[in-house]
Amino acid sequence: MAQEKNGAQISLLLLKLLEEKDMYGYEMIETLASRSEELFRLKAGTLYPLLHNMEKEGWVTAYEEPADGRMRKYYRLTEEGHAQLAEQREKWERYAGTIDRVLKGGACCAGV
Repeated sequence: MAQEKNGAQISLLLLKLLEEKDMYGYEMIETLASRSEELFRLKAGTLYPLLHNMEKEGWVTAYEEPADGRMRKYYRLTEEGHAQLAEQREKWERYAGTIDRVLKGGACCAGV
């Protein structure tokens, strides 16, 4: 269950990156590591199965373009991916808000 939750969190972050622009795998790894201050340093063996699953679900599509004398595979967020990002973001915000309330002893987070 914990690994499933972690995979969902990483998927949320990947969807967010792809909302901003199309990216190739190594670019996602580096961007995520940089933005998370190295907290999320993915290995290719973790990233690509997640991307393949997201492609299978219809959240992303892949295409190839030449770069630096070779073909590079880019990933693009689909309309279904945008909807999934919104849904996952909402779930995360509820989850984080609940954790915050518990840590604050049950006090409402809005202005207290």
